[in-house]
Amino acid sequence: MSKKVLVLSGSPRKGGNSDILCDQFILGAEEAGNEAEKIFLRDKEINYCMACDTCKRNEGICDHDDDMAGVRDKMIAADVIVMATPVYFYSMNAQMKTLIDRTYLGYTEISNKDFYFITTAAVTRKQALERTIEGFRGFTSLLSGAKEKGIIYGTGAQNVGDIKGSSAMTEAYEMGKSI
Repeated sequence: MSKKVLVLSGSPRKGGNSDILCDQFILGAEEAGNEAEKIFLRDKEINYCMACDTCKRNEGICDHDDDMAGVRDKMIAADVIVMATPVYFYSMNAQMKTLIDRTYLGYTEISNKDFYFITTAAVTRKQALERTIEGFRGFTSLLSGAKEKGIIYGTGAQNVGDIKGSSAMTEAYEMGKSI
C-alpha cells in the first residue's frame, strides 16, 4: 500500500548534509512506490509562536499570516513524517524547533503517523546526537498514535557533502525503501 511521505528538511542550506540524506530517504521511498514531498523549511515563512493563545480564543486562527498553516495541513495529511536537522551545539536547529513550536495550533490533529528522524553533525559519536533525538521524542510523545520508526545518525559531517560516501547514505535510502 502506497504511503504519503512528508520530509521536513530543516537544513539552512540546500544540498547540505541533512538535506542530502533527505533526498536519499525520498529516493528509497519513491522507488518502493510511495508518494514523497520535501518541504525545505528555509524557503517557508514560519514565524515564532508568541504564546499569545489567540489561536485558542479565535476559532483556531493564528495571529501570524505565514506558511505554517499549509505545512501543518501537509503534516496532518501525511502517513509518514521525516524530520531532518543539522545538529548545532547538541540540539536541533532553529528552523526545526520553530516548526515544532508552531504546531501548538492543531498538534492534536497530527495523529497516527510514523516518524523518522535524520540528524547530521561534525561529531563522530552517535551519543552526542541523543539530545536532539530526545527533542524530537518530546514532540512526538504529545501526538496520538505517533510511532518512531527509525533514526539516521549522519556523524562526521562538518562541511557540505561530507556525508556522501558514509553509511548514513545507505541507511537513509534503505529506511525510505522500507516504509
